[in-house]
Amino acid sequence: MFQRTLTQLTVINSFVFFVIYFLFTSILYGYLSHRLYDRIDEAMLLHASEFRLVNGRVVPLERPIFDPRIFVLIRSTDGRTLNPIPFREDELKNIDEISSAIEIGELTTKEYEGHIYRLMRWPYTKPENIYDNATNFLIESVIIISIVDSEVQLLNNCLWLIVGGGVISVFGIILAGFLLAKRAMVPIQEAWEKQQQFVSDVSHELRSPLTGIYSNAELMLRYPDKSIREECHRINTIMKESKRMTKLIASLLTLARSDSGKSDLNLGVINLSAVINEVISHFEVFKELNHIGLTANIEPNVEVAGDKDRLHQLMVILLDNAFKFTPAGGQVTVGCYIANRNAIISVRDTGIGIVPENIPRIFDRFFRGDKSRSRNSGGAGLGLAIAKWIVEKHGGKIDVKSAAGKGTKFIISLPMLKKSFS
Repeated sequence: MFQRTLTQLTVINSFVFFVIYFLFTSILYGYLSHRLYDRIDEAMLLHASEFRLVNGRVVPLERPIFDPRIFVLIRSTDGRTLNPIPFREDELKNIDEISSAIEIGELTTKEYEGHIYRLMRWPYTKPENIYDNATNFLIESVIIISIVDSEVQLLNNCLWLIVGGGVISVFGIILAGFLLAKRAMVPIQEAWEKQQQFVSDVSHELRSPLTGIYSNAELMLRYPDKSIREECHRINTIMKESKRMTKLIASLLTLARSDSGKSDLNLGVINLSAVINEVISHFEVFKELNHIGLTANIEPNVEVAGDKDRLHQLMVILLDNAFKFTPAGGQVTVGCYIANRNAIISVRDTGIGIVPENIPRIFDRFFRGDKSRSRNSGGAGLGLAIAKWIVEKHGGKIDVKSAAGKGTKFIISLPMLKKSFS
């Protein structure tokens, strides 16, 4: 699948490069052609428009242009063509044939006997139009002819360079298209691998509770005469596994909504101190059951703009992890204070800690360290991923400091309301 996509992207990228190359060279060639002919046409137009007779003689141009490739012919009302400025007779050979078909006001290019000529025919409107009384030569129009062999040769050379460069650059264009396509495929492959891993992890996580539910239900069906009291332990297992699966599905739904951008926050002015104290009160029972000390250093009336339910969920995740991975006799400390115009939340425990190589991955979905996030603790490895999303959604940052066997400390920084420090 990826090979086919890579090939398609290479073809598309190469096609785009070819189009860009074609457009660029076409514009360059057109501009060069226009500039070359534009300069010649200006000189020819100047000769045509300023050509005039006085007493039957040609008056020199007021702004003379010394270009030996440009010469002037005049055409009479009866179609005769004459050169008013004589030059060698052999140079006039077949001149009538070159200029015979040109119309008044026309500007054209013709090829004749290996040479390229630029021709312009301009109407003669000056008062004195008699060139030769003896032959009754009345001037009707002026024909300007310029030899443009060098310009045409330059354009032809440019065209050959463009074509040759295009042929040679085909390999470079295809290589560039392939490299860009390969680079573009990197995030696609990573996303695909993450999706595959995600599906595998979800399947694995759901299989365990479903297996427990199915097995206990099947055993209950084998002995239909047993009372509910006798099957109480199986019913309890089914309820426990159902609760675990419900929690997992809720976490997956939260992450799916966050990925799609559909999980919006109900922002409001939140007393963060009150939210944290409320969560701590819910964990007082675990303090007694697990024989773990719980200390709170909460600065009063710390206010932030946030979603109360999500911030409550954030504190539950952090405290749940702290109690879950702290052995009996350990200590959990929660703090909340203001520093550098931010609300700082800290949750520190004296638990088993996290090995250094696992710290960069603890916010990955379904990730469990060998010690700190084992399946035996009941978690699915989604809590910290949700916690990070909540913090980032509030415009904050979450950091972790840990050492194996010494404990872990999570530090959350949330932006405060301006009025809190104004």
